Amino acid sequence: MRKLFGTDGVRGQANLHPMTADMALRIGAAVGRYFRRETETVHRVVIGKDTRLSGYMFENALTAGLTSTGMNVLLLGPVPTPAVGLMTRSMRADLGVMISASHNPAEDNGIKFFGPDGYKLSDEVELELEALIESGVELAQAHNIGRAKRIDDARFRYGERIKSSLPRDMRLDGLRVVIDCANGAAHRTAPEILWELGADVIPVGVSPDGKNINRGCGSTQPGVAAETVVAHGAHVGICLDGDADRVILIDETGTVADGDQLMALLASAWAADGRLTGGALVATVMSNLGLERFLQDRGIGLERTGVGDRYVVERMRQGGFNLGGEQSGHIVMSDYATTGDGLMAGLHFLAEMVRSGQKASELARQFEPVPQLLKNVRFEAGQVPLEAGSVQDAITRAEGQLNGQGRLLIRKSGTEPLIRVMAESEDPELLNRTVSDVVSAVEAATA
Repeated sequence: MRKLFGTDGVRGQANLHPMTADMALRIGAAVGRYFRRETETVHRVVIGKDTRLSGYMFENALTAGLTSTGMNVLLLGPVPTPAVGLMTRSMRADLGVMISASHNPAEDNGIKFFGPDGYKLSDEVELELEALIESGVELAQAHNIGRAKRIDDARFRYGERIKSSLPRDMRLDGLRVVIDCANGAAHRTAPEILWELGADVIPVGVSPDGKNINRGCGSTQPGVAAETVVAHGAHVGICLDGDADRVILIDETGTVADGDQLMALLASAWAADGRLTGGALVATVMSNLGLERFLQDRGIGLERTGVGDRYVVERMRQGGFNLGGEQSGHIVMSDYATTGDGLMAGLHFLAEMVRSGQKASELARQFEPVPQLLKNVRFEAGQVPLEAGSVQDAITRAEGQLNGQGRLLIRKSGTEPLIRVMAESEDPELLNRTVSDVVSAVEAATA
């Protein structure tokens, strides 16, 4: 079992274990030693970050750990997470690091890793890294200590890559677009790219102060963006999260559409054009049953994975699929990127608007979702509520009640101390009762 790594790297509240400067130093040294296998060869790592105040601290600590094992560090500054995957490959780096806690509040932070191929590390590699972090590593000799250099044009390189994913003649002239950057990593990049493509841009969440990332804005809190769309008569709204690897859409009426709707649109459009490799979409167990039915009606398969965009990517690579994602808004288009890219996905939605001439409201409601209810129960460190007999009994009863009428999913969050209880059913009374029964049992087990 992994002790440090969760669903997406190491994450927690800044200055509390495991997200301390000392731990970041040890992590940097461990990953530096792991990826610096040949002592006589020049090795390099790229480091990006979002706009959290603690990013300065972790950037310096990781740099110290990495250079102590002979790694040369290239500092990208604030860039979206997918930019790190891109730059790791394009700069022929041995490792990519993103300092971010994604959609979490500013008090949290995290560290994500990309291998030399630009893809996130596997569970097996993370286990090996944990062993190195715990045991400590041999440092480089004085004459082999690495250097650090700041790269000033990272976001411009990323921007050009993003635009190249669209047809060369694609322009967004006449589209009024609200872009909510969550006061995060894309606060400059996203508005610039939309403007360069010809859109009339209305920015939201583009004034980061180190403490306001994801606060009252972004993909997890799209209310302000929805109000802005309606107030300005915009054609569409695009909401990113703090590190811009996920997207939520808002149509011209202010209605929010999640990642399932966007995946349905792209999958059907790509299938019609003969561009959907493998004949299937890859999504997680959280995606709505309505998406599955929509795809089945069009002869498109659905491959489900565990929660986490890196598990989606792993299945895509195994099966040769080129489209996948999560209901939460991670959309992975492997023809262009190695991980979820919220801005790229948003641009492809805009391209469908231009190509089809349809409104956002017509494109962002591809299917009628099966009613879904999700509740979270917080637990304390050391508690294991899912192992309690009373909780197991409640889950068994709920599954029996939903049999043939819906489905139940219980899981521990990989990024927060939460038990997530989700159910789907077209019977609202049954839906509420089954979720409430399981939540009550979990709450009792954590009391």
